[in-house]
Parts: sequence; structure tokens; C-alpha cells
Amino acid sequence: MSNAEQQLHYSTCTLCEAMCGIEVATKGRQILSIKGDKENPFSQGHICPKASALKDLYDDPDRLKRPIKRVRLEGEESAWEEITWDEAFELVANNLHNIQQAHGSNAVGVYLGNPNAHNMGSILFGPYFYRALKTHNRYSATSVDQLPHHIISRRLFGHMSQVPIPDIDHTQHFMIIGGNPLASNGSIMTVPNVKKRLKGIQQRSGKVVVIDPKRSETADISCEHHFIRPGSDVLLLLAMLNVLFEKQLHKMDGILPYAEDIKEVENYVKDYSVQKVSELTGISASQITQLVVDFCNAESAVCYGRMGASVQAFGTLTQYLIMLFNMLTGNLDKRGGMMFTQPAADILPVSGKGSMGGFSSRVRGLPAFAGEYPVACLAEEILTPGEGQIKAMVVGAGNPVVTTPNAEQLDRAFEELDFMVAVDFYVTETSRHADVILPPVTALERDHYDVVFHNFAVRNFAKYSEAVVEVDKDQLTDWQIYLSLAERLDALNGKNTAHYAGLWGKQPKGVVDDLLKSGLYSRALSEEGAASDNSSTHLSESSTADSSKVSFDARARGLSLDMLKAHPHGIDLGPLQPSLPHALFHEDKKIHLDFAYFMADLDRVNTHFFGKASYVTAQNQPLVLIGRRHIKTNNSWLHNSPRMVKGNNRCTLQLHPDDGARYGIADGDEVRVKSRVGQVTIEAEITDAIMPGVVSIPHGWGHNKKGIKLSVASQHPGVNTNILTDDLLVDELSGNAVLNGVPVELEKAS
Repeated sequence: MSNAEQQLHYSTCTLCEAMCGIEVATKGRQILSIKGDKENPFSQGHICPKASALKDLYDDPDRLKRPIKRVRLEGEESAWEEITWDEAFELVANNLHNIQQAHGSNAVGVYLGNPNAHNMGSILFGPYFYRALKTHNRYSATSVDQLPHHIISRRLFGHMSQVPIPDIDHTQHFMIIGGNPLASNGSIMTVPNVKKRLKGIQQRSGKVVVIDPKRSETADISCEHHFIRPGSDVLLLLAMLNVLFEKQLHKMDGILPYAEDIKEVENYVKDYSVQKVSELTGISASQITQLVVDFCNAESAVCYGRMGASVQAFGTLTQYLIMLFNMLTGNLDKRGGMMFTQPAADILPVSGKGSMGGFSSRVRGLPAFAGEYPVACLAEEILTPGEGQIKAMVVGAGNPVVTTPNAEQLDRAFEELDFMVAVDFYVTETSRHADVILPPVTALERDHYDVVFHNFAVRNFAKYSEAVVEVDKDQLTDWQIYLSLAERLDALNGKNTAHYAGLWGKQPKGVVDDLLKSGLYSRALSEEGAASDNSSTHLSESSTADSSKVSFDARARGLSLDMLKAHPHGIDLGPLQPSLPHALFHEDKKIHLDFAYFMADLDRVNTHFFGKASYVTAQNQPLVLIGRRHIKTNNSWLHNSPRMVKGNNRCTLQLHPDDGARYGIADGDEVRVKSRVGQVTIEAEITDAIMPGVVSIPHGWGHNKKGIKLSVASQHPGVNTNILTDDLLVDELSGNAVLNGVPVELEKAS
């Protein structure tokens, strides 16, 4: 390979939702460099520092490339032994089958991490394995993140993934509640180079407003920032809706044909005046009123709530009220407002809409949604004896010991399992508990199409990337791993497995090709637009004249996998289009506001904030914990990349100078932080970027567990904030975890 010529490949960074195009230079199997793809029409050459980490993951000497199994030694010691794929698949399938035969189907639990959403093989072929398991005990990172968005979209629009997206490129007023897109690169908003796009709003005389307990990187470049007490966002939204009706600022004519009962919102919010909520939120009555007036006076506007608004005690109701606010101001399905996307390979019509209700978790009775229980109850389902107790776990591309609440309890629970298998290429805080680890290839070693994130993109776009580097014949992709396990499990259960031959032949790329050929754009590309010079293809900015359907007539034919391969930089398919009622999945083509489900949670709001036992002033509110993220971190990933962890310590406890003085804590002091479930000791960082009464620890650290094989991360362990988050604190409406607004106590460590 030393004589191999240098080659350039055009791929996509998969380390966050932004779908940035990358130019990868290789020589044989060596990755020489990763740069932004300047000819990518969506990202236009932009990348963030994380893109370079794709090379680090590929080159990492700690990365597993072949299956390993745990070998028990004398006493409590064990070691890892490399085995063949056939041996590994047989070992896993037999153990899972035997445990289910002895204890029932639900004796096996499944946890899936976020990287699965960035992997077309896992998305399209993983379900064959999950169905073969026949277990109700399924969990994922969804319930420590975006679960409220999915529940709202399922109930209002008929499909859990039909989530409207901010039309950031055309809005004149962007209100961000609990989001930091400069660090996240979007999040339920696929948006490369978000900093440029936010500045673009200001350059066209628009306004960016951030509402957050922390003055984040996004707040620093905004026009206006307001601190808000964690967990009180629901009160702010109720008061904002109150102002809409009190001042007759609502514009509901456009939405009335699809949501005739939207006028009833006034009855639900009439008791939540700005005066009533101002002290509890930390935002003055006049400021709340002005927020609404400015929003309504804008030519177009969008209110976007994200992680901070979701992972709190009233996260689902908060996100629902945000959606109502967009609807009542005339900004749903409107250019510059919240808009539905028109993805080229649209998986929604052929995927599950999201089952609601039907069953609840065995121990605590938390609600299931879309076939998954909230991960906050996973540990108790392992530790509590009885029928349905989890005896074995399958963990796919996830690290719940670091990323889910009451992490130490889950760590102990995994030690009690009879068997565990992890699909992962690292020995992490979670996979160290496994009996078998099945390592898939890295992102640059597999073909890629963003099946999920094109559905959340701020502009319609399509791109397919072939694998950048070849793999050894004994390395497998995620889809090959999952399909192999599914086939073996079905065989053990006596099922006919003949159909698997067709699946092996089709592969995920065949499914993507089918989706492209049957999608909106199958006849949409004009011969003039479909250039043959390997450059990007652009469609015009014209919008559909008939908003009752999405129309791309007069742009003729032929979007397919072959066409995308012929245009390696991707194909621009134009701006988001108004698409009601086409975008609705309910049979009656209406928006179902479902007041009985959502507004019933107001009783809990009233008890919490205004009941006899509630706190009523800012002075007697407890100190609370929130999270934060950094652009060089992706959940618990990337800490084994030297370039991602170099520099100053990022895992610190941020607190306001007033709180530092109150507790006798100076910058750089070691601080003991305690919650109901645990405690950590961490370095203090005094800053006025966080509001008084609030402390912040970043998410995804804590790489100090015995047995992990992460040589770089172990030298920069940080602390795990989820040792402090409480598994018993959930948003009762959805079961989503409460990671923001967790009561804590501080003391200077001796």
C-alpha cells in the first residue's frame, strides 16, 4: 500500500446532526486529512472541530476490530479473548435464546444510543434483530433527550418523526429556549454553519433571542439574552400565550382550517398572567410582554425549544406550548417559521408512527411510547425480582452508565446481569460489563445516507457517500451484525429464515434506492439541473403555488442512488415548502391538539409552583443543577481523541460569583456536590455567565471506571454529572428524564 496514490473522497461527518460535507484524502487505507467540502451545497465547506475526530476514531489503537469475549479467571478477575464472528454470533444468540426460554421474552432488555440514528444500516436493518428478540423491555437515548418532541408530533401531526423545523434561512425573529446550537450544531434542526446562519438573521435586520439559565456561546452572539430559572419554562410559555390573547396579537386564521379548536387555548392560559409568573421565572413581567410583542411584530418568526426545555419536570408540556405559540402567531407551515421538511428518501410513510400507551413499565408504571420505556426505569427493571425481570442486556452504540440518570445505580445493576452483549468498538464504562463485544466498522468504513437527519434539515438536500476506506474481510458493519443475530435467533425459535437471503442481497443501500425512487423527487429533477460533471446540483428557490400539497412539477425525473453517486457533493433540492395538509398523517388531515392529554398536566404545574408546599420566591428556591455541552464533545464520545480533550479542563462546576461567596468557594477550588442519589467532587469555575442559584456540570464525562480501555479519556476523566441526576425525577407526562433543575447541595471540599 505504500505505493498507493492519494485519493479524494466526498463524504459526510456523522458526529452530530449537521450533516457537514467533508473531503477526505486517503492513501491506501491511510487517512491523510479531513477538510470541509466546499462544493457541498448544504454545508458549503463548513466543518466544526469534531470532523477531524473521524480520523482519530479510525486510527485509535484502543478501537476493537474483531469480536471479544470475557474469560473468567480465578476470583473476580477476568480477561478479554478475541474470537471469530461465527463463534461470537453463536454465543450471543444461544445465550439470549436460553435466557428467554427460561425467563420469558421480556427477560432480555435492549438499549440503543444516539449513534444509531446516524447509521443507515442500524436504522434500516437493526429492527429485524429487535423484532426477533420479541421483548417489550426496550430503551434508548430518546428518553434522556427529545422524547417530548416525538410525543407532540405523534399526537398533533400523526407521526412521531414529523417534527417541524425552524426555517432559519428565512426567518426575521428566532427565539431559542433552552438550546445552544453553536455547541450542538443544531439538534432536532439539521443546520451546518449555524453561526453564519444566525448572523445572517441579524444582517437582514432580524433578531435572535436566547432564553437560558446560562449565557451560552449562542447567547453571546444573540441580540438579546434572558436568564430563566431552570424548570420554569412552562410558566413563561403559559404567560406568553396569555399575552397573545390579552393583547389580541394572535394570528390564527391560517391554522384554523386544520385546528378548529385552537381558540380554546385561551381558556387554559387565562390564569397565568405575566405578573403571576415573573418572580418564579426570573424574567420581569414587562420583559415577558415585550418578548411576545417583538415576536408578533416580526414579518416572520419562529420559537425553538430544545434540550434544556425538554429534559425538565414539565418538558413535554413546555414543548407543546412552544408549538401552540408558533401556531397561534401564524408561524407554522409558513416561510421563516416552523416548517415541515420534504426529504428525498422519506422513511416516515413506511415506518412506525409511534404507538401510544398500551403498556407501562413493570416496577414503576412509567408509560411506554413507540415501543420503548423511559430509560430512567432501566436499573429498577434489572434489580427488582419477579416476572419480567431483565436478566440480559443488548446495548447498541450506547453508554448509559455515563449518559442516563442515577448512573451509579445502573452501573451496579449491570453487574447483576446473567449475560450482556454490546455492539461497540470500545470497551467503555458500559461495555466493560459485557460478556461479548461485537465491534462494527467506523463511519468512514461504511456507506452513508442520513435516513433520519434529512428529515430534520433546514433545507431539502440529498447526499449519498460510499465508504472512504476498505475494511478487512473479517470486519463487519452494524447491519451485518444485526442481521446475523436476527437470522440465528429466528432459526433457534423455529422460524423460517429464507427471507434473509433477500435482505443480504438488497442491503441498506437497496432500501435507500427504493425510498429515493418512490419519493417526492422521483420525477422532480430536470434534465437541465442534473449536471453530469460531478458537481452539486441546485434547484430553484420557487415555492409551490398550491400549499395543499408539495409540488415539484416541471423539474422532471430520475432521483436515485445512482444519481446521488454521480453527484458526490450532494444535490440541493431547494428551501422548505409549505405543506399542509399533505404533511399530516392523521386520516382526517387535521391537527389534533389533544387538550385532554397535554393540558391535564396543568394540575401538576399548579401544585408544584402554587401549592401550599411549593416555593414562591426566588430567595427560597433550592440550588439546582443543569448540564452543558461543548462543540468538541458528542455525549460521551470523542474524549479518547487527544485533539478533542487538549487544552483547559472543560469538566468544571460553573457557579455564579454570588453563590461562590455564599458557600466560600473560589475559582479553582475543589467542591463536593451532593444530590439525593450521589455526590461528586469537581473543580469550581466562577463565572457570571450562569445565573445565581444555578450550577452547571457538562454531560458525558466520568471516565474513571475500572476495566475501561480508553487510554486518552482515562487521563482526562472528569466527573459524571449523571451520578447526581435522579432516576425518580421524571416528566410524568412522558417519562422523560429530568436532567435540568436537579436540586443539589454544595460544600467546599477539605
